[in-house]
Amino acid sequence: MRARWLVVLLLLLAGCTSGGESADGPVTLRFQSLAWQEESVAVNQELVKEWNASHPDVKVEYVQGSWDSVHDQLLTAFEGGEAPDIIHDASDDLADFAYGGYLADLTDLLPERLKSDIPQRSWQTATFGEGVYGVPFLQEPRVIVANATWLMESGVRIPTPERPWSWPEFQQISEELSGGGKYGVAWPLKDPVSATLNLSLSTGGQLFHRGADGKVTVRFEAADEVLPRTVHDQVNTDRSASPTTLGSGGSDTLPGFFGGRYAMVPLGFSYRQQIVQQAPEGFDWQVLPAPAGADGLTQGVSPQTLSIAEDSPHQREAAEFVDFLLRPENMVRLALGDWMLPTGTAALKDPALHTEKHDWATGTALADHLHPAPAQAVRGYPEWKDKVATPALQEYYSGAIDLGELRERLEEDGNLVLARYQR
Repeated sequence: MRARWLVVLLLLLAGCTSGGESADGPVTLRFQSLAWQEESVAVNQELVKEWNASHPDVKVEYVQGSWDSVHDQLLTAFEGGEAPDIIHDASDDLADFAYGGYLADLTDLLPERLKSDIPQRSWQTATFGEGVYGVPFLQEPRVIVANATWLMESGVRIPTPERPWSWPEFQQISEELSGGGKYGVAWPLKDPVSATLNLSLSTGGQLFHRGADGKVTVRFEAADEVLPRTVHDQVNTDRSASPTTLGSGGSDTLPGFFGGRYAMVPLGFSYRQQIVQQAPEGFDWQVLPAPAGADGLTQGVSPQTLSIAEDSPHQREAAEFVDFLLRPENMVRLALGDWMLPTGTAALKDPALHTEKHDWATGTALADHLHPAPAQAVRGYPEWKDKVATPALQEYYSGAIDLGELRERLEEDGNLVLARYQR
């Protein structure tokens, strides 16, 4: 009998020391990072090493993830009880995980320093219901990357954050820059939904509307039409936008941009790194703010986030590591490594992010205009995006359907999808 109780006791002790902690060793946390650019991976790994060197009782293991498969990979990990303790993702991917109970509510885990350093509008991107399920730390405005020589020789007005183009002015200038087999603009819209929704905030577009009952429905109204009509008309009416790039990713447009086929390409701010690496010698380029609408330069963003798994047995230690990773000086390092903007107000003041070189100053000037993307807290958004919005927008931009059919599909088909998630 005594031997049996000894076996039970040993099993209980083994259970107490599982999950990254042994009786004699340190706590081990798994940090899954989605950094992919060489500079960014290096910075993340350096910060992990610095933490480990100064925290002998809490070790962090760096795990490399991928943006291409993160949603499905995390879902499998959550359901299998194998999720990393600290999770790098984007805010528009968190809603289903947060409502599903897979992520820890960070409200009482984070220090006041970090809470107060990041603006409330950024916290809104990771707030679902009454809880906060991620720390937004990097954000990327959409900008226009332009052939500076082409624009200068054309004599068009060069926009600045203080005096941006309007959407009609942008369309007019794109047409002026076109001709002779060359295009004023190339829209890389392989993934058209995010660009359409986020840039439409400048015109007052919201698309998703929450009723008094808390349920979300899609309404494609006049303010939502401005950007889609602009792109559609540039491709199909003015012929100022290349039709062949509609199915392309941002990187796919760069060879044509360098080759003088397009004067401008709307891209995320971080694409500057690829341009610096790939542009031919002597190629002169510059960053312009995206056009402004009725709501000025406002645009939506889905910041990169750091979350903690609900099943992690070491949530406090994980939160301490997140706080370390996002100290102002470290947030600056992460931003420079990813060629993006930090969300933290202290980090945004760093002189390194206000230089004219590579037009950092232009991007930083847009930080106050970045707001939560319209789809942030919409349950069922990934399915709506993949099954309804992506094919509908692609067909509209190519000219295969008209604006009326686009509205019908986004609203009628889209609301059927969203309704299943809101019963």
